[in-house]
Amino acid sequence: AVGRSGGRLPMTIVGARAPLPVRYEVPVPSAQVKSAVLLAGLNAPGETVVIEREATRDHSERMLAGFGATIATEVTNEGRIITLQGQPELKPQTIAVPRDPSSAAFPVCAALITEGSDILVPNIGLNPTRAGLFTTLREMGADLTYENQREEGGEPVADLRARFSPNLKGISVPPDRAASMIDEYPVLSVVAAFAQGTTEMRGVKELRVKESDRIDAMATGLRACGITVDEGEDWWTVTGLGHGNVPGGATCASHLDHRIAMSFLILGLATQKPVSIDDGAPIATSFPVFEPLMTTLGANIRRD
Repeated sequence: AVGRSGGRLPMTIVGARAPLPVRYEVPVPSAQVKSAVLLAGLNAPGETVVIEREATRDHSERMLAGFGATIATEVTNEGRIITLQGQPELKPQTIAVPRDPSSAAFPVCAALITEGSDILVPNIGLNPTRAGLFTTLREMGADLTYENQREEGGEPVADLRARFSPNLKGISVPPDRAASMIDEYPVLSVVAAFAQGTTEMRGVKELRVKESDRIDAMATGLRACGITVDEGEDWWTVTGLGHGNVPGGATCASHLDHRIAMSFLILGLATQKPVSIDDGAPIATSFPVFEPLMTTLGANIRRD
C-alpha cells in the first residue's frame, strides 16, 4: 500500500500477483475487518480462515453464500471460525436489500410509547446479529409483532407492526445480547423511561467509545427530564416512571451524535412537557428523512 507523505489518505493498494490464503484472528470485534479479509480471500487459492472471539454481524457471510461461495462457520472454544474456499465461481444475483433495523428502531419505539399508535414498518432485516432490540422490547411487554416473515437474499425479513404499549415493564437485558443491539441502547433507554420498574443494561462498555459517550449523553439528558439513571463503566440502569409520568421539559445535548439526537426527540413525543435538542444536523448521518417521516406519522417536530 502506498499513501501520501506521512501515510495519509488517499492510499493506493497494489494487489499481490499470487495472493496467499491466511488464517487471521480479528484482534478487536469488527464486522468490517472480517468482511475485508473474506473478500480478499476470494482471490486466493485454498482456504482463508477468519477467527473472531466475539460474534459480529454476519451479513457478508450470508451474501457470499448467496452468490455461490463455499463458506462455513463453526462455533468453538476458540471463537467463531469462518472458513472460505478461495477462487469460487460466483453467480450474479438480484439482491433485495432488507431495511435497516437500527433506523427502524426509532419509529417503532415512538409507536410503543405514544398513545393511539399503530404503525407497520415493512421489509425489516431480522438477522439475529442485529435484532436484539426487538427481542428485548417484546420481553418488556411491547405490542410488537412480526408479519409476513420470509427470507430475502439469505437474510430473514419481516414486516414489523408496533402498537402503543402502556404497560411496559423494566427488565434486565442479557449482556450477551449487547452485540446484536449496541446502537439501539440509547432509544431503548427512552422506552425504559416509560416502563414500570428498572431496566438494567450490562456489558455495554462499547457505548463509551461510539460517536459520543452514549451512556453519559443519555444519562445526562434523561436525568434533566426527570428520570433516575445509575451508571458504571460498562453498565447503566434506567428507572421508569410509567406512561404519562415522565416530566420532560429539558433541552438535551446531542454531542454531534445522530442516535442521541433522534432518541431525545422520540422521548419528547410522550413526555409531559416538550423535549428539545441543541442540534439536529447530525441526524442526517444515518437517517436524513427522519424528521419528515416522523412528521408524516403525526409527530410535532419543529425548528426554533
